[in-house]
Amino acid sequence: MKRKSPLQNLHLVSRSIHHPCYPSAKFQRPPLRISVQLFSSLNRLPLRKTKLLNVKYGYQFHRNFWLARLASRLLRLRYLILGSAVGGGYTAKKTYDQWKDMMPDLDEYKWIIPDFVWELDEHIDFEKLIKALPDTEDLAKLLPDFDKIGESFTSLKGFFSPGYNLVSEVIGASDLLLLLGSPGETAFRATDQGYDNDKQYKKVSDKEKIDQLQEELLRTQLKYQRMLERLEKENKELRKLVLQRDDKGIHQRKLKKSLIDMYSEVLDILSDYDASYNTQDHLPRVVVVGDQSAGKTSVLEMIAQARIFPRGSGEMMTRSPVKVTLSEGPHHVALFKDSSREFDLTKEEDLAALRNEIEIRMRNSVKEGCTVSTETISLSVKGPGLQRMVLVDLPGVISTVTSGMAPDTKETIFSISKAYMQNPNAIILCIQDGSVDAERSIVTDLVSQMDPQGKRTIFVLTKVDLAEKNVASPSRIQQIIEGKLFPMKALGYFAVVTGKGNSSESIESIKEYEEEFFQNSKLLKTCMLKAHQVTTKNLSLAVSDCFWKMVRESVEQQADAFKATRFNLETEWKNNYPRLRELDRNELFEKAKNEILDEVISLTQVTPKHWEEILQKTLWERVSTHVIENIYLPAAQTTNSGTFNTTVDIKLKQWTDKQLPNKAVEVAWETLQEEFSRFMTEQKGKEHDDIFDKLKQAVKEESIKRHKWNERAEDSLRVIQHNALEDRSISDKQQWDAAIHFMEETLQSRLKDTESVIEDMVGPDWKKRWLYWIGRTKEQNIRNETKNELEKLIKCNEDHAAYLANDEVTTVRKNLEARGITVDPCLIKDTWHQIYRRYFLKTALNHCNLCRRGFYYYQRHFVDSELECNDIVLFWRIQRMLAITANTLRQQLTNTEVRRLEKNVKEVLEDFAEDNEKKVKLLTGKRVQLAEDLKKVREIQEKLEAFIEALHQEK
Repeated sequence: MKRKSPLQNLHLVSRSIHHPCYPSAKFQRPPLRISVQLFSSLNRLPLRKTKLLNVKYGYQFHRNFWLARLASRLLRLRYLILGSAVGGGYTAKKTYDQWKDMMPDLDEYKWIIPDFVWELDEHIDFEKLIKALPDTEDLAKLLPDFDKIGESFTSLKGFFSPGYNLVSEVIGASDLLLLLGSPGETAFRATDQGYDNDKQYKKVSDKEKIDQLQEELLRTQLKYQRMLERLEKENKELRKLVLQRDDKGIHQRKLKKSLIDMYSEVLDILSDYDASYNTQDHLPRVVVVGDQSAGKTSVLEMIAQARIFPRGSGEMMTRSPVKVTLSEGPHHVALFKDSSREFDLTKEEDLAALRNEIEIRMRNSVKEGCTVSTETISLSVKGPGLQRMVLVDLPGVISTVTSGMAPDTKETIFSISKAYMQNPNAIILCIQDGSVDAERSIVTDLVSQMDPQGKRTIFVLTKVDLAEKNVASPSRIQQIIEGKLFPMKALGYFAVVTGKGNSSESIESIKEYEEEFFQNSKLLKTCMLKAHQVTTKNLSLAVSDCFWKMVRESVEQQADAFKATRFNLETEWKNNYPRLRELDRNELFEKAKNEILDEVISLTQVTPKHWEEILQKTLWERVSTHVIENIYLPAAQTTNSGTFNTTVDIKLKQWTDKQLPNKAVEVAWETLQEEFSRFMTEQKGKEHDDIFDKLKQAVKEESIKRHKWNERAEDSLRVIQHNALEDRSISDKQQWDAAIHFMEETLQSRLKDTESVIEDMVGPDWKKRWLYWIGRTKEQNIRNETKNELEKLIKCNEDHAAYLANDEVTTVRKNLEARGITVDPCLIKDTWHQIYRRYFLKTALNHCNLCRRGFYYYQRHFVDSELECNDIVLFWRIQRMLAITANTLRQQLTNTEVRRLEKNVKEVLEDFAEDNEKKVKLLTGKRVQLAEDLKKVREIQEKLEAFIEALHQEK
């Protein structure tokens, strides 16, 4: 478009200069071709001689007064115009340079302006508009005729020639200032040719002009980008120093928790919240999704400015969601939510340890038979200059399940991705590999389903360097970035380079490579990509802005939702549990823990008499059968007292050495368990809460399982029992009577058991048969006949031995056969054993009655008396041994074992307190769940209100 100066807009002097009659006016200066004069025309104004007229008395001035006055005024006006033009041009140039240096680089914010503004030249033909405007000659016809006026000032041509030169210089200087202020200042070349008015201009081609403009634009943008990065680096260092001084306590002020940390705490609580209320999915977070090996992890590492994730070649490394909270801090560190260890991200060994820890946590979260897990790993990364936001890295979307994977891996990954993306306030960061065919993308269809309007999606094209080399048509990349290729919409489109494929590269080297690539990339030079759409730094700024915008728009609404949820839960609690406190699972566990410890302490309050009675009774129940069957009955078959005592002493010694101490320890341990269980399960009236029953039972079982009796106690107990059984001296009549009573009780109990066995063998007697109409079986009839024959045998020989001889068995069998009853010899012997046992026990009881008055003879060692009461002495020895053993075990229980059991209970409770899964399993029920939800909702609401308050203060 040619630049023309309408005459009506020029000054009077300028009009005369541009008038057609003026020779220089015919010269039209080519557009934008400037020759900069290095001098001022004020220094070269020509000196003119004054014309004198001959008069009569000598020389005098020509008296043309009006013309002289007009010339002097015009000359004065010329100098004013020239001085103002030069001074104004210099001042304008200086002011423009100052403003240019003060103005920031706004290229990074071009993305705010819609793309159609930059594409107006494609839709509007400006050349047609220019041609439609009237020409300068047409406009001149409408103006007055200045020819005559010009002829009047022909004589003043010499005065105005230097002024024209100066005005031309000012106009050229202003055009040069405009060019210098634009990115394409090197697109034109100006040539000086002395001080002559004639200037030669050289015109360059349009293509070269466009290339030069684009190159200069990129260089200017990179220059300001480097300046911005330098300023940001200095700002980062200053902030780091300030934060370090705050950490050292120089200012002695308490630092408030950052906004992003407060927000991350809310998300951590929500991750553990019961999913039945479905409220944890309504708060914003940045969800990073993409196909496997598309570069999700690399993008996150570039945003976090550290290589924190485990890496693998072609295999699935992200096996569970990883929540990364980015915040600003003085040191570049990372730490897990449930750990106090800080990983220094500036040290390679700490980075390796962090990657290993993340990999271990991922593998531990995956259940047996699965490939991926829904459990979220929470990681916090702090460092100078990090953008504050919360990102969730999800497992990569796959199209095929390979060997070694669970069959449902693909569906599980899809369900995890949908669960996070269906949150209406979640920002979806869709990662697409630019080095592969767009038709192979899976994640774009998934994202378009979750966000069809693209109101919360940011598209990121990775590996653009490989795409530029491999893609035959670069316009395909332009179509992707413009959102015309994939069937999805997005808020913004970005192209990034996150490395050269080497896992050992540092973040700084990757950033340098990315900057160098885009500086030399044809995609930017040919305007296929815009400057604000490239580099991970621009991406992180855009994501952070969108994240906080979404947080500000939705957090108050979510706080109101939690307030309503809290009201509903409180109302439900008041209606169902009006007299109970709102104790959550941890508080209930503490209450149960105190009750259990109180019950354990109650064991120490059990009286010694109660311990000894229980121990003595239980021990005798365990050993009575052995004493009667293996000691007393064999010894009672002897013929004299000497043999009886010898047999008893031998069998007692064998029993004490092998079985008795072990049995006693078993009895003591079982007694302790029974008493402990009794205290644990005993209901205490209205104070009893059945919600603790499962927990108490588990604590009891685990404590008993861990408890081990002192092994040395058995050896000392053996010595004590042996000494007690060696003593045969009964000191007084009371002990004698107590022994007789103990023997009678034992024998009567055995006799009762024997009568019951015989009744089962022979069937009911005639009385029960008539009263209850019960008959005998054939076998019972045979045994009854056998019993009658054996009773006849005992009546004939009251001193019969304990065993039948073979000829006696034959006699009984033949007698029964004579009556038509066939009997097996084994049946006869079994029946005889019970018949003789009953006969022996009755005889022993009669002997006890005879020995009641035998203490006097015992003191005289049964001299001059046919009465022998050695069996009474045996039962006294057994009774005394039981009492001494019970006393010894009671001392060991109260002094040692109860304390050790209490220690075990405390250890079990501590282990259960650290195991949340155990507590959830043992403390269950609607009441527990309701209290748990109510506590978490209150905590979330309080933290959200604190976060909103801090957000308003910052705003």
